[in-house]
Amino acid sequence: MNQILVAGVVGLFLTLIGTPLLIKFLARKGYGQFIRDDGPRGHAGKKGTPTMGGIAFILATLVAYAVTKVATSSKPTTSGLLVLFLTAGMGLVGFLDDYIKIVKQRSLGLRAKAKMAGQLIVGIAFAVLALQFADTRGQTPASTRLSFTQDFGWALGPVIFVVWALFMILAMSNGVNLTDGLDGLATGASVMVFGAYVFIGTWQHGQSCGNPLTAGAACYEVRDPLDLAVVASALMGSCFGFLWWNTSPAKIFMGDTGSLALGGALAGLAICSRTELLIAVLGGLFVLITMSVVIQVGSFRLTGKRVFRMAPLQHHFELKGWSEVLVVVRFWIIQGLCVAVGLGIFYAGWLAIK
Repeated sequence: MNQILVAGVVGLFLTLIGTPLLIKFLARKGYGQFIRDDGPRGHAGKKGTPTMGGIAFILATLVAYAVTKVATSSKPTTSGLLVLFLTAGMGLVGFLDDYIKIVKQRSLGLRAKAKMAGQLIVGIAFAVLALQFADTRGQTPASTRLSFTQDFGWALGPVIFVVWALFMILAMSNGVNLTDGLDGLATGASVMVFGAYVFIGTWQHGQSCGNPLTAGAACYEVRDPLDLAVVASALMGSCFGFLWWNTSPAKIFMGDTGSLALGGALAGLAICSRTELLIAVLGGLFVLITMSVVIQVGSFRLTGKRVFRMAPLQHHFELKGWSEVLVVVRFWIIQGLCVAVGLGIFYAGWLAIK
């Protein structure tokens, strides 16, 4: 359990001291945020704020994980490394998108096909590798069966699993990306979900089928639950430290570099911890905001009318007169409730199998 504490503390420390250094570097280079003309008028003052801040917590997470392994003399696991690969890979796609936006000074970075191609390459590589590297019990980092609080139902097969994994990765990445519209909103919400996965990984480790003391009918068939908790802790600590600089008024934005990385991390943790459908509850705010865009676009195409004043949902409330801080805090409360409900469902699932 010391690994979890070390990973979180190191990640927090690195972003607290590293983010201001990144802010100075980005400001010196002139790598500032481009603000859309059709966005809320109150956002015009944010133009030029350093972006690509996701670099800070991605690097901090990777270093925190490495330091933890050295400090505790423990070995990295395949599951942990795969989630980190997915996080960094999606972050790289986002970085290219952000960099082109800054150089070209336009709101659109990578062309849609190029951006999708990058996400597909990283996602497919993760999904394929996650079905390899079986341990002594035959457990691979991911399972071809659907999961909620644990695996259930029939096996999807490798091909359908890859498609399903890609859907999850793209859905979560775009969900976090859409949520990242107000200072600190996506970062704070992500901290809560990563905190939930620290608990889930720790609990699964204590009730693992790989542990002779707990093996039996009531146990979790997850390959490396403790290391998934370590990765989640590193991400939680890194995002928490970044939030110090990202909260209103933000000194730096995470950009697509950060939002795509966080979405990939959430999807990877859900897949490897066998909580694929539960992530829709734990990350309920991301789902809600994504659905607001789907509803807005669908309604306009079908009826020519808009349901919200502006989508994503957070901008609707801004246009209704809510201050940015008020929207963020209330949305954080919603996210906190989603995490509480999700953990309650996870625990209820454990009681059902005992």
